Amino acid sequence: MNFLIQRIHENDDAIVALQNLAPGQTVGLADKEWTLREHIPLKHKFAARDFQDNEKVTMYGVTVGRVRGNVPSGSLLTTENLVHAADAFKAESGARKWIAPDAGKWKTRTFQGYRRTDGSAGTANLWLVVPLVFCENRNISVMQNALNRALGYHRQSPYEQFAHDLAHQWQRNSSAHALDSVHLSPESFSNTPLFPNVGGVKFLQHTFGCGGTRQDSTALCALIAGYLNNPNVAGATILSLGCQHSQISVLEQEIAKRNPRFSKPLEIFEQQKAASETDMLQKAMRATFLGVAAANQFQREACPLSDLTVGVKCGGSDGFSGISANPVVGKLSDLLCALGGASVLSEFPELCGVEQDLCLRCESPELAHRFAELMSNYDAQARACGSGFDMNPSPGNIRDGLITDAIKSAGAATKGGSAPIVDVLDYGDPVVKRNGVSLLHAPGNDVECTTAMAGSGCNLILFTTGLGTPTGNPICPTLKIATNSPLAERMSDIIDFDAGPMLKGERSLEQLAEDLLELSIGTASGEVIPKAVALGQDDFIPWKRGVSL
Repeated sequence: MNFLIQRIHENDDAIVALQNLAPGQTVGLADKEWTLREHIPLKHKFAARDFQDNEKVTMYGVTVGRVRGNVPSGSLLTTENLVHAADAFKAESGARKWIAPDAGKWKTRTFQGYRRTDGSAGTANLWLVVPLVFCENRNISVMQNALNRALGYHRQSPYEQFAHDLAHQWQRNSSAHALDSVHLSPESFSNTPLFPNVGGVKFLQHTFGCGGTRQDSTALCALIAGYLNNPNVAGATILSLGCQHSQISVLEQEIAKRNPRFSKPLEIFEQQKAASETDMLQKAMRATFLGVAAANQFQREACPLSDLTVGVKCGGSDGFSGISANPVVGKLSDLLCALGGASVLSEFPELCGVEQDLCLRCESPELAHRFAELMSNYDAQARACGSGFDMNPSPGNIRDGLITDAIKSAGAATKGGSAPIVDVLDYGDPVVKRNGVSLLHAPGNDVECTTAMAGSGCNLILFTTGLGTPTGNPICPTLKIATNSPLAERMSDIIDFDAGPMLKGERSLEQLAEDLLELSIGTASGEVIPKAVALGQDDFIPWKRGVSL
């Protein structure tokens, strides 16, 4: 491998800089040399040939843009001379024969999971407390502050001690200069949980449930039903006001849709039927305490890797995402599918330009048509609001080389590997098919997407990042994979795995995928605690079914 530049696909006419390249520098691959016309920052791309105005540019073997004006070979591709463009696609299935990777060494491997009565297996054992409407958020906070301390799940953050030290120093000497002597100790403190087999009580808050459309409130109930049905959840306490759109009956209908055999304990409290708020909270806290005590009876046991349902996500992406971390996750996805597991690829705005390849991977024409229809409708909604998929890349994405949505999408799609697409899910739909990839209709927004993945039943999330993000999920352990080693070193407090050695040839794609699979097994077994879990990064944002890129 050339460690200065990389051509991702043999037909590409945009070349990636793996290092900072100087004007006048000559770089080459096996069959071609280029003299660079200007500085090419690492992660950015330069033209591999002379382009005439409006000609297509190709990366990953697909169209990723059109040039604006004439662009000579060796020139830096920027937002000034390259605009988003993607090829049209047809809703047709190719019925491709997939050659699965050799996963024999993991065939008899297991992870230590929590077996539920419906046969599913969790990678965690949690109790959930969730409101059906935003009016109950304060009551959720009251319960959280009280129960987490009593049950031993409260972590005293080092920032709490830091704030205490600031106040103490101010009392001694009330000047800004005096506070300079106060420093943060990186240690945090936690108590021993009263119920050690329960990983925590997760308290969710949101701004939904009433005041919007009935479709929004039904979608919220579907999402909450998905969280309750997720194998990582042992049971839940539900708080309802009573008069909101998201009625208890709607939640119960959504639970039944997902799992007719649902038997987890649900403790439901409706404030408008309670004698008082105090009365309701006492009863809810007592029921939650007893529910956690009952959940403590679950113990980890050996479960096959086919019980893993892994959501693959990227956020804070950079120009290396599509050539290091994402392909590593894609290779792991293929290994898992070969073992009978399930992989979930989402972020529909970041699949723009690779629709044809995904359609051809669908196991049936019906699936290809469903995916194409969801993509087309999503794009049309965005355009109707004066936006579009082309506006998806963030300033950080662009600064680090992802200058069109099609470039970003082509790299993002590599997280899904090459396994057959066995299902296409709308938002809130559960994962029911295995031995392949399910496409989940959800936004590119990091937390809206990871929230949706957990709601569809993922029991582990692999999240790649090139710029760094603390994103986590309240019920689904989330491993953060860095695209480059400098990021992994600089943000080691939030990064779990470094795919950067692939860029230097120190580890191969296959080796890193196997390393990541081992880390995933350890995480699913509770032996490895992801940084997001340790930090209490419980991000939860339902998607209001509108335009979110």
